[in-house]
Amino acid sequence: MRRRLHSGSGGGGGGGKASRTLSHKDLKEMKDKVEQEEERENRDSAGFSCHKLQESLLSSASGYSNYRGILNWCVVMLILSNARLFLENLIKYGILVDPIQIVSLFLKDPYSWPALCLVIASNVFVIVTLQIERRMATGSLSEGFGLLLHTITLITILTFPAAVVLIVRSITPVGAVLALMWYTILLLKLYSYKDVNKWSRELCKAKVKTLSRSLSAPGLKENGEAVQLVVVYPGNLTYKDMYYFLFAPTLCYELNFPRSPRIRKRFLLRRLLEMLFFIQLQVGLIQQWIVPAIQNSMKPFRDMDYSRMIERLLKLAVPNHLIWLIFFYWFFHSSMNFLAELLQFGDREFYRDWWNSETVTYFWKNWNIPVHKWCSRHFYKPMLKKGVNKRMAQAGVFLASAFFHEYLVSIPLKMFRLWAFMGMMAQVPLAWLVGRFLSGNYGNAAVWLSLIIGQPVAVLMYVHDYYILNYEGSL
Repeated sequence: MRRRLHSGSGGGGGGGKASRTLSHKDLKEMKDKVEQEEERENRDSAGFSCHKLQESLLSSASGYSNYRGILNWCVVMLILSNARLFLENLIKYGILVDPIQIVSLFLKDPYSWPALCLVIASNVFVIVTLQIERRMATGSLSEGFGLLLHTITLITILTFPAAVVLIVRSITPVGAVLALMWYTILLLKLYSYKDVNKWSRELCKAKVKTLSRSLSAPGLKENGEAVQLVVVYPGNLTYKDMYYFLFAPTLCYELNFPRSPRIRKRFLLRRLLEMLFFIQLQVGLIQQWIVPAIQNSMKPFRDMDYSRMIERLLKLAVPNHLIWLIFFYWFFHSSMNFLAELLQFGDREFYRDWWNSETVTYFWKNWNIPVHKWCSRHFYKPMLKKGVNKRMAQAGVFLASAFFHEYLVSIPLKMFRLWAFMGMMAQVPLAWLVGRFLSGNYGNAAVWLSLIIGQPVAVLMYVHDYYILNYEGSL
């Protein structure tokens, strides 16, 4: 090899001194490379290079992150373990799914529909709110008197359905929950409607005496054609605009919502099929899995048998959490996307990656985006502008959330135990503890644990008290 390189270098004798110097350097580098390659080949042929400096795959220093196979294994094990539990349930109780019983959850008397009547009556508050805003826009009502009327309307929205539920005996707990949920959504929507119109009036420099839709202006242009009208205050104060907002999957009002260009029929059909399938799956799992587990938990709670109580709690945790996950997908993905597609509502961010939450605060900010946007826009930021510090403002948000959770549980059940209220307020110290002492995967595990264990505790507390009050003799 050395003779071959020398003979190759001697073939260019016509070059200068500089080129001969470069040729010697190149020759030396080539010579070193050849020797290294020959040495590597000799070692490989002898079988010496079977080891090298490296970390084990499961070590954090290895940088390995492809655990897809382990994730698939976890899914398979989860399916097998729950299949065994479901088979055990069928063998023990038989088929408990009963469509007639589902209807009885909503109606006691087929000729009496108190929950539906409550929902229809809510149109009165919608019309009153719109008329107040119209009068304020034309100057017929002052800001102070208009604010007073809005306050009375919002308080009535909160108290009127609660009084009806507590007085009328023919309304079922499930029907009452649905009616109160609608009134709570209406309360938040009309509060946002009031605030945005107030901000719009403050931006207007001149009093407008007419309420014409001609106050709309051409919007963004594409190839010289207007693609969407931009509504200008007070041109938004119409019934069409108000009812579009009421049905839109958002709690925050805007004069100009982002709109999708068309309705995708296949997308709409897929979401509709998902809605029908998952609602039936939820009801079937509740009847077949949750109800027997709760009924079997009553005696240990009555006898204060703590070991059996913990066993029943853990037995209820898995199906309860599974149903909660199905509900999340059914409501926040299938139902809200169906409604948004039908109304061509463009903002489809109804949730973020809450499943990656490493803190409790991150979870509450990302699992329910419509509520988070409303709290941030109409509650949290106004408190900060008034000089309230961040911790107190966050505690105020949790306090309001705790109130509405208790409102939606205690009033339909017609008993006041404050379990939901205390559960929500417990999120404040829990958020501090997880954020202070845990992070990364440990924080994420703590968030999941609070979701899996926390909900069954509240469910058992309320169901136990409800059964004691209403069915103590049958127990």
